[in-house]
Amino acid sequence: MRYCSAMKRTVLSLACVAAAAATPAAQPAARAAFGLTAVDGIKVGHYTLAERPTGCTVILVDGDAVGGVSQRGGAPGTRETDLLNPLNMVDKVNAVVLSGGSAFGLEAATGTVRWLEEHNIGWPAGPSKVPIVPAAILFDLGVGGNAKVRPTADCGYKAADAATIGPVQEGTVGAGAGATVGKLGGIAEHTGYPGGRRLPMKAGVGMSPSPAHSGITPSRARP
Repeated sequence: MRYCSAMKRTVLSLACVAAAAATPAAQPAARAAFGLTAVDGIKVGHYTLAERPTGCTVILVDGDAVGGVSQRGGAPGTRETDLLNPLNMVDKVNAVVLSGGSAFGLEAATGTVRWLEEHNIGWPAGPSKVPIVPAAILFDLGVGGNAKVRPTADCGYKAADAATIGPVQEGTVGAGAGATVGKLGGIAEHTGYPGGRRLPMKAGVGMSPSPAHSGITPSRARP
């Protein structure tokens, strides 16, 4: 996922995501000079399960951030991404959750919602504030053992609680712990398959800077 912001407007693309490691409370992290957390008002945290390579990543937004979504893949698993349609009323996001665990992993967003509610963060809705948390999952149930080990609401809560402004950690952490690539041509588990055994390759989470952070304005970036 790429999560960018310019002039306090944030664009969300559910294709790649980045995760940041928690920093000891006694030594507050300095804001990163590069990446997602270089954006003022953005924190990133992850939670990685030890029992099987899987986990979740949470991006927290402090203040107003306009969200947009670009969905990829033929079997998407998402939550509340329809809110990001510009024709709909809600035009702000409070957090974004990315998770392994296939459709089961969408439960991680519930934990992040709980964390936000405890901190009185959300869309004003009469007597309460409703946290706006779009989420997306990836399929990693076939990686590393017991498929019943997958991110839960508690994982989403812990990832939100661990969010920091420090440098973004990339690789096999958080939502990318069980990520794989190279499956477009299918998966062949047996060596007798024509062409030989064919398995996916290990992947992870990563990020890409926006033109705004490279010092290039959108107008100059166009040919």
